[in-house]
Amino acid sequence: MALDVIRRVTDEGAYSNLTLSRTLSRAGLDERDAAFATELAYGTLRRLVPIDHALAPILERPLDTAPKAARAALRVGAYQLRYTRVPPHAAVSETVSLADPRHRGFVNAVLRRLADAPPLDVQGTSDADLAARTGLAEWGVRELRRVVGDDEVEEAAAALAEPAGVTIRTNACAATVEELERALTDAGVRTERGRVYPDSLTVEHGSPSTLPGFGQGWFAVQDQASSFVVAALDPQPGDRVLDVCAAPGGKAGQAACLVGARGLVVAADVSIRRLELVRGTAERLGVRTIPLAQDGRRPAVRGGFDCILVDAPCSGIGSARRRPELLWRARKDELSGLARLQVGIATASAGLLRPGGRLVYSVCTFPRAETDAACDAILRRAAGLEPFAIEGPDGPAERVRLWPHRHSCDAMFVAVFRRRTTPAD
Repeated sequence: MALDVIRRVTDEGAYSNLTLSRTLSRAGLDERDAAFATELAYGTLRRLVPIDHALAPILERPLDTAPKAARAALRVGAYQLRYTRVPPHAAVSETVSLADPRHRGFVNAVLRRLADAPPLDVQGTSDADLAARTGLAEWGVRELRRVVGDDEVEEAAAALAEPAGVTIRTNACAATVEELERALTDAGVRTERGRVYPDSLTVEHGSPSTLPGFGQGWFAVQDQASSFVVAALDPQPGDRVLDVCAAPGGKAGQAACLVGARGLVVAADVSIRRLELVRGTAERLGVRTIPLAQDGRRPAVRGGFDCILVDAPCSGIGSARRRPELLWRARKDELSGLARLQVGIATASAGLLRPGGRLVYSVCTFPRAETDAACDAILRRAAGLEPFAIEGPDGPAERVRLWPHRHSCDAMFVAVFRRRTTPAD
């Protein structure tokens, strides 16, 4: 099962969380085997860069030239040898038995050489060295270094590659965080309050759908960073809110609770299929949103919104704790295209904002092309917008960066703008 998930993620561009979930739901494994399959799949994807680095000296040709099925087998075998307590003979023999008969001799020879070889001692501080130690792609390390500096870059990269716990946001329209905390404690579930968003709880548990209060809509599964984005938007009772890229609907549901029955939340997305997720989220939480299929660059609504959220499509590296392939899947040459899309959506959305209204631009990533450079372009192109400072975890700022190693949440960039009330304001 793990081998199949790894192959589909690395060679077919599948999403690890969706692929693994579907695979496990069909398999009917007991809890122990499901946990091991999850560890093998996520662990191999999380350590793919170091694994390929370790395999390279053993191979006569580049790993990319190996047959796809053999390449996946080598990676899952190498993960067991270097990062688990599976005995080497078992890791090799079980992996070889899964390989295509045409490739078994090749897989067996390579894994046996890896099992006998001492671990590579990567001690340097170059971008390539840090990539080999942390799992973040080399270009990502280079970009991260420019943002956080030399002293912090390895800690930041390593934190992005660490698995995240389950974080839930209290639905204030259904329960208080104290009520939710008490119900979870009574059920034997350990919780920890959020540092960035106090109504968030990190829980030590498996499936959120089995937690107390799920069926009653007491909480949404949502990282603290995502909840902070809506807090930065600051929708008030009675406000008209547009969430331009709303799926799967957690932020729209949070905003809908805050604006109340007198308010309005339009939850838009370019994908009709994904709007079904938005609808389902709102129904479970007991809040009202109006789903709208539209291309954010060509809005299908008129203006007059008090608050607009542009949680734009991005490289997503900041969410790698839950989808480990994001550590290495994005390519640097894709950033300019993403930035054009982000700026196009935000610029078109700005024209729908009432004077004095607030627009929040957020992306779960850190490259400058998608963050500071995108915001600079938005200010150049969207007439009437100006930066607006909010209170972040590190103090007031117009642009806030959240990090797993600093704030125990996903890496998120949040910029806040206000539409001027008069040309001179």
